[in-house]
Amino acid sequence: MLSRLGALLQQAVETREPSVDLLEAFTEHWKGITGYYLEATDESTPAKQTDIPWRLKQMLDILVYEEKQRPAGEAGPCLEYLLQHKVLETLSTLGKAEYPPGMRQQVLLFFSRVLGQVQHPLLHYLNVHRPVQKLLQLSGHPLGSGTEKEEAQFAAVLCAKIQQDPTLLAYILEGKSILNGRKAQEQPGTPLGEGAGDPPAARRDGNLVSSLVGLCKSQASRVALKARENLLLLTGLPQEAAAACLVRSSALCQLLTQHLCHLHGAVPPCAHPDDVLAMGRASWRSPGDAGGAGDFAGKESLVAFFCWLDFLDELVAGAHPLVAGALGEAVEEKFLRGILQPQLLQMSELAVLSATAVLSGTVRQLRAPPLLQRLVFFLLGPGGHPETPGDPPHPLRAHLIDRCDHLSDEISLASLRLFEELLRVPHEEVVLSLVLRNLQARGYLQRGPPVPDERGAPEPDPEEEEEEEEEEDPYFTDGFPENGFGMGKKPPVGSSPLGKGHVSEVVSSFLCLVPEEAKTSSCLEEGGYDTYVHDALGMVQASRSRAASWGWPPAPRPLDGCPPEGPFYEGRFLKVLFDRLARILDQPYSLNLQVTSVLSLLASFPHPHLHEYLLDPYLSLAPGCRSLFSVLVRVIGELMQRIQRVPHFRAKLLLVRQQLLGLVPGEQMEHATLFKGVVVLEEFCKELAAIALVKGPPEGPP
Repeated sequence: MLSRLGALLQQAVETREPSVDLLEAFTEHWKGITGYYLEATDESTPAKQTDIPWRLKQMLDILVYEEKQRPAGEAGPCLEYLLQHKVLETLSTLGKAEYPPGMRQQVLLFFSRVLGQVQHPLLHYLNVHRPVQKLLQLSGHPLGSGTEKEEAQFAAVLCAKIQQDPTLLAYILEGKSILNGRKAQEQPGTPLGEGAGDPPAARRDGNLVSSLVGLCKSQASRVALKARENLLLLTGLPQEAAAACLVRSSALCQLLTQHLCHLHGAVPPCAHPDDVLAMGRASWRSPGDAGGAGDFAGKESLVAFFCWLDFLDELVAGAHPLVAGALGEAVEEKFLRGILQPQLLQMSELAVLSATAVLSGTVRQLRAPPLLQRLVFFLLGPGGHPETPGDPPHPLRAHLIDRCDHLSDEISLASLRLFEELLRVPHEEVVLSLVLRNLQARGYLQRGPPVPDERGAPEPDPEEEEEEEEEEDPYFTDGFPENGFGMGKKPPVGSSPLGKGHVSEVVSSFLCLVPEEAKTSSCLEEGGYDTYVHDALGMVQASRSRAASWGWPPAPRPLDGCPPEGPFYEGRFLKVLFDRLARILDQPYSLNLQVTSVLSLLASFPHPHLHEYLLDPYLSLAPGCRSLFSVLVRVIGELMQRIQRVPHFRAKLLLVRQQLLGLVPGEQMEHATLFKGVVVLEEFCKELAAIALVKGPPEGPP
């Protein structure tokens, strides 16, 4: 009996001894740390040269070992001691004091390792999430410089825990300032320029979100990359409660948008559109590849701005709808309307050029639907009903379109480039607002034979007879003559000949527009027509891909289903483009290239009304209406007259084309603008012919 009792006592001692030893060792190490502050005399000794890092490592090992020896979910004595004696809170205070030097780094490492390696849920405890908040509020503190790597690791551990249990987000984003004991909303006012008007957490209070946003600005690329990835993780949490917490209990949207505005403000006002558009789309994951090979003033600032914009775009695309909507609203209010709109509406040409260039880059960068929706609405306003000349214009839309026909060729060029970028955006509202809403009723078509004047014809005037003869010239008719250009008879009113057997005739009509005296491409043995077809194929495929989900009809609406809505108005945008095209013989070469580039892009879209209006030479146009083909016909008529007035026209034209291709040295020449316009005109007609060939006929009956 005594032997059995002795065995039981021995077993109990052996079972209890490790627990007692672990707790004693744990408390001994903790007392060794606190004792340092009572005994140390040299305040300049770095923490790494003391025994504090070693003791913290021992405490961590004890906690991890203790947990492995106990049933899952059961807290051991050492963990209970850590919680009851506010060890973490004391450490966070020591980290704040940064004594000894480098202590904050050691505290961050200990917190990260404890939270990452101890499996027992800890962040629900007040004595854990309160010191965690305190450490987060110290992020970016001057005393803690050089700890970005540890801050990023600490934040990453917290984000991983939140991903496992999203309810933890509410604990970590608690709206209370631990550093000064006040609630966030009780903070004293902040001077303008330091976040005034923003939620308290955007000012002096810090939390996980503000810490991550601050780390996103780090010059250490790995730290910034990790911080952005963790922001993507947080905003992408699928739980609505977590998303609502991010929106309501943090300054996430304000902080992200403020940094966007700050980076935009750092872009020099002399940014040239050519430099901006030559950069290509930026990627926040590889900012070194964003600027291209060239170098120019302000490049670094532009790269930083567009990379952050790319990050916001990806964040919105993958975020919970609540977060995406709130961030989109903040970007529209603070950046688009607060910064870009005043810059776009000012009168300084240099400022307008820079703002338009940055806006073009912004349009090219964004792809997330919530941001695109707000951007398009901001630029173009509400669409829907067809335009009329007397409509009150949307201020920004009207300004931007009118600047495509500005007195300054540079502003016109930059504005046209902006609209080309807009038309490449995968958003149906752009095409609807600019063009399609005015073509829905097919009001450009003649709906019946011309009504004779019941009053009878007045006596002919000699001058009027001369004008009538000019109007009867096929080069000056908006419609096509009955047998013009060898194309056969005009189709019946309201119909279109773009069946499969007529595509070749449509192609020929564009190719035959430019008279032989003005054609030079064949003389230089260039790539040939196949090159145009190849380029057109890529353009048409890209446009079809963008419009694939928009539900456009395969064929034009029947005319009997298109009640007339008053006189046809092509709309402000097409009017400017057609007016510009009509002056192609008198405009700078680069401007002509941009005008025709935008029109070619429009012609590549698969909507049947666009196809008909821009690519059908046989349209019977309503009185007073014009189409793309009719504008070209008038330009050709003017060209024929000028050819007669310029001696050796073809030889000079050929020389100018060689100069443009770099085959001969460029020299000043009389009528150089005219010759360059003719070169662009020939190229444009070939482009349209190639687009018509690639697109083929619309499906179904006209």
